Amino acid sequence: MTADDLHRSVEAVWRVESTKLIAALVRITRDVGLAEDLAQDALEAALAQWPESGVPDNPGAWLMSVAKRRAIDTFRRRERQDRAYGEIGERKEDVVAGIESSIDHVEDDVLRLMFICCHPVLSSDAQITLTLRLLAGLTTKEIARSFLTSETTIGARITRAKKALAEVGAPMEEPAEDERATRLAAVLGVLYLLFNEGYSATAGDDWLRPALCDEAVRLGRILATLAPREPEVHGLVALMEIQSSRAAARTDADGAPVLLLEQDRSRWDQLLIRRGLAALERAESFGRPPGPYVLQAGIAACHARAHTPDETDWARIAQLYESLAILSGSAVVELNRAVALAMSEGPAVGLALADQLTDIPALEGYHLLPSVRGDLLAKLGRTDEARAEFERAASLTQNERERALLLERAAAVAD
Repeated sequence: MTADDLHRSVEAVWRVESTKLIAALVRITRDVGLAEDLAQDALEAALAQWPESGVPDNPGAWLMSVAKRRAIDTFRRRERQDRAYGEIGERKEDVVAGIESSIDHVEDDVLRLMFICCHPVLSSDAQITLTLRLLAGLTTKEIARSFLTSETTIGARITRAKKALAEVGAPMEEPAEDERATRLAAVLGVLYLLFNEGYSATAGDDWLRPALCDEAVRLGRILATLAPREPEVHGLVALMEIQSSRAAARTDADGAPVLLLEQDRSRWDQLLIRRGLAALERAESFGRPPGPYVLQAGIAACHARAHTPDETDWARIAQLYESLAILSGSAVVELNRAVALAMSEGPAVGLALADQLTDIPALEGYHLLPSVRGDLLAKLGRTDEARAEFERAASLTQNERERALLLERAAAVAD
């Protein structure tokens, strides 16, 4: 195995195992900052030892073993070795009972950590940022792209969040039922961003990161059993199930992106679609005004129900985006509404709305704005402007697959 191959192998292992590793270490050490440091120590040990020994058969267990040894060493250095060693020894063989013993008890390490990171002492942005860092393993650069802000801002936010949890002595167990309800919105926000990062990676060579999507869906399903009468929980699960159904059709044989209207719909996973539609029906059955996740699930359902692109109810999608825009005040939602309006009422109508968004600071570096404008300009025959917009979009994205697609579109418009 070459050095590059090994590095890719270690990176792949880390992507899969880091979330579970950090979550378990938080349970063992009861210290969020220490848990992340120990996980990073284990990663460094892997980079140092695996080139000679090779990747072990169970890399997750190897990383956990190293991290636990480092934890013991750390506690010994702090002159608390007897108590710390005893605690670690007692917890070492813990078996997670799962939700079978009590449907109200969050036994999953990862989900427990998510609620811990959504402690009310933290701001909403800090809660989401810290969880994306610890549970999704995203870099500060990737998180910054998700928030449309700078890496420096995100780095400082993570540091402050860890410090705040330490200062208040935040309990390292899952919160009680009444407190858990107050943290639910933040947890849903974390799941949403976690899934989105897997669905359309902000950076790197891959268009998709399926492990992140799978983890978000898994946690969403667990959360739905813990909060069975919360429409937004079922709405988010519905959205993720339906979006996941298109995974096989979203890339070609070479891993290049395939846009929605060009996808082979026979490759959409009908089981996931049925599960998603059932979750949406459950969310709507409570008769409450739809929240952001229920509205987005409704949009996804419009696509899922259409056997061909021509059957898509774009007028209904535009209405749902309008409701979502009123609820969220998001410029990104307005951009999506522009696309729906272009499909239902013509590209000129969509372009008029997209043009209104060009001066909004939050979208200044958002590559999908020039991408959408390029598409609409091309449909209107304004090819020179369209090419320039596609090229600008390509210069803004951090994902190599997406950049290649945008440059291909720019070249196609020029031809």
